[in-house]
Amino acid sequence: MQWLCLRICHVPLAQPWETLLPGLGIFGAAFLLSWGAELAQLEIPESLALAFLALMAVLPEYAVDIYLAWTAAHDPSYTAFAAANMTGGNRLLIGLGWPVVLLCYWLKTRRKEITLDKGQRIELATLVVATAYAFFIPLKRTLSLIDTVLLVGLFAIYLIRSSQAHHVEPELEGPPRHLARLPRAWRRLVTVALFLIPGLTIFLAAEPFAEGLLDSARGLGIEEFLLIQWLAPLASESPEFVVAALFALRGNARAGLGTLISSKVNQWTLLIGMLPLAYAISGGHVVPMPLDGRQAEEILLTAAQSLLAVVILANLGFGIWEGLLLASLFSMQLLIPDPRVRIGFSILYVVLAAAYLGNKAYRRSMRELLKGFWTSAL
Repeated sequence: MQWLCLRICHVPLAQPWETLLPGLGIFGAAFLLSWGAELAQLEIPESLALAFLALMAVLPEYAVDIYLAWTAAHDPSYTAFAAANMTGGNRLLIGLGWPVVLLCYWLKTRRKEITLDKGQRIELATLVVATAYAFFIPLKRTLSLIDTVLLVGLFAIYLIRSSQAHHVEPELEGPPRHLARLPRAWRRLVTVALFLIPGLTIFLAAEPFAEGLLDSARGLGIEEFLLIQWLAPLASESPEFVVAALFALRGNARAGLGTLISSKVNQWTLLIGMLPLAYAISGGHVVPMPLDGRQAEEILLTAAQSLLAVVILANLGFGIWEGLLLASLFSMQLLIPDPRVRIGFSILYVVLAAAYLGNKAYRRSMRELLKGFWTSAL
């Protein structure tokens, strides 16, 4: 709220406050959005509520990425930043977020595996299809309006299927628990406010935060691509990680991991699909958003990581060794930002996914996921 007032009043800020305050505004807004989305679970089915919670929690990521894609139509150098932010956010979810939820669950219960609900196959099946499609993007080296139609359409199918799921009363904690005790009319009013105020904050903060990061990178001599790829998504997604970790620490790891899986689906479908749309609208002409060699490699690596992750979860279980595997691979490729390393790790992810599919049980689980998706889509 403090930064929102400063922005509306056009108070000039110098570095580092020009970057820090919008970042803190986004951070705080993400928390308020997550509370609002948790309250919304009282009104809608659980799968749809988790999808909605995930969508609201990653709204800061959308704002920054769409701003970068919008600007890229007039300044081609920003195209790389849009791809960097998107791939960084996606890989953080799997390489850091999922293992953190498992760690929190182990600390709480000493159980070494999270078991997902069969209803969460909706998210996993959508993720399989989106990941398969993502492998074609590096080959054509563009993001076009065709991608928008297909990926946004896939997200729409996911939402429709989620809305048809069984409604379960959520277990709320912290501020949402107290707000849930309000009379229904007041509760709904507060829920709307918890979307509108943070939404306005994020809308106004996206540009100064992104530009401030780029200015900081230039001033510190840090590669702009890396700062946008990792620091921006970490700042915008950390509240979501906290919400998921709190679910796990309350013993509800299924909801915690489910939130991050839904976030992955959101970013891997709707977010990618919105980038070429923002690029085309901003530029005023229907042309694809180009991707250079590095951006294509980053998307390939992200798709390969997603493939291994969804294969691991196909049997609805996520154990301690799988968590360590995803975290270790993510950490190693993060420390060595080299083109050969990106290609090498992409191959390694695919080989490991193939090894899992060599197990009859995993193959059967994958077939069930895909069969369920196509049956529901038709």
